Amino acid sequence: MQFVCRLGTPEGQIIEERHQGRDERSLQSELERRGYHVFAIQRSGLLGKLSLPSFGRGLKKVPTEKFLIFNQELAALLRAGLPLLQALDMMLERMSDPHMGPVMRDIRDRVKSGENLSDAFASYGDVFPRLYASSLKAGERSGEMENVIRRFTRYLQLVSSARRKIVSALAYPSVLILLSLAMLLIMALFVIPKFTSFYQDMNAELPLITKITLGVASGLRENALLILISSAVGFFFFQQWRKTPSGAITFDRLRLKIPVVGPILHRFGLAEFGRALATLLSGGIPLVSAMEIAVAGIGNAFLRDRMHPTVEKVRQGQSFHSALEETNSVTDMAIDMIKVGEATGALDEMLNSVADFLDEQVETQTQRLLSLVEPVLLVFMGGIIGLLLISIYLPMFSVITQVQ
Repeated sequence: MQFVCRLGTPEGQIIEERHQGRDERSLQSELERRGYHVFAIQRSGLLGKLSLPSFGRGLKKVPTEKFLIFNQELAALLRAGLPLLQALDMMLERMSDPHMGPVMRDIRDRVKSGENLSDAFASYGDVFPRLYASSLKAGERSGEMENVIRRFTRYLQLVSSARRKIVSALAYPSVLILLSLAMLLIMALFVIPKFTSFYQDMNAELPLITKITLGVASGLRENALLILISSAVGFFFFQQWRKTPSGAITFDRLRLKIPVVGPILHRFGLAEFGRALATLLSGGIPLVSAMEIAVAGIGNAFLRDRMHPTVEKVRQGQSFHSALEETNSVTDMAIDMIKVGEATGALDEMLNSVADFLDEQVETQTQRLLSLVEPVLLVFMGGIIGLLLISIYLPMFSVITQVQ
């Protein structure tokens, strides 16, 4: 039986070869006896002509909180003077996470076989941020691994803090909307239909608003299963469309056009870009390479698409600030600050200042939006519920008047 094997040689190289064996376990024992370190063994079959899949494929992205703790501990161990491999071994002794543990053990084994730490992390693709592997490579070149990790940790803390503030600020309005919709759904499916039979038995003349309310409620109740299935299918196809490049760009472009909300999302995306680029530049990564990584890390697909051409323009010799200005996606204030940073040679510091300023604007505008949204939602949902109650009870008042 033939297997495709990923191996570490005694000389420290990572190779991929085909070997014959009865089964995976016996082949692994044979290869280890010959001095190889076995990273992976895959049975050759219909897919045998293909190379081994990348280790990161199919794995979930490591949660930000866990990755942040990992880097804080690694930086502390390196600062204490421990060699990298020993620091990884110590951390693995206490790592019980079922998702991150096997990944880190494989990375430790790769480093032990002679592979660079940056290459080991990069091989996992999107499981870890691309920014991290590039930062590690800069630390390996400069010999300042601890400082690079601490710089990345600071970046991760700032980005996570900004996201947590936005999510926590949106929590109350989201709960309010969900509860209001649930109340309306219960009334439409269970309460209003009871009044339909009541008014039919009375042969009462119903106002137009009552007829509309009862008709909508009856339609929802009779077609509830069809509506539920259609909504699920529509949501599935919408999600599939969003995952396509054109769909992601179109959807994110529409999000940026939402009044009040759009500018907040725009500034948050620019802050992500600026902070990532500053982290890479301060680690010694060249501007063009740093831009490629920072642009790829922008969460908004439309903004990422608009910023992508700036990489080639800067590579061809155009100044960074003028390339950004041509995108019409960066604020004038940010352009001016970046221009000063280019002229003074302190571009990384200026980009951090831009990101801090944009984060403050995002927080301020989010709080301002929520202070307006909460009372508007209360009034709107209260008005809808009040309108439903009036439409239901209005014929009853009319019947009572006729009886009297």
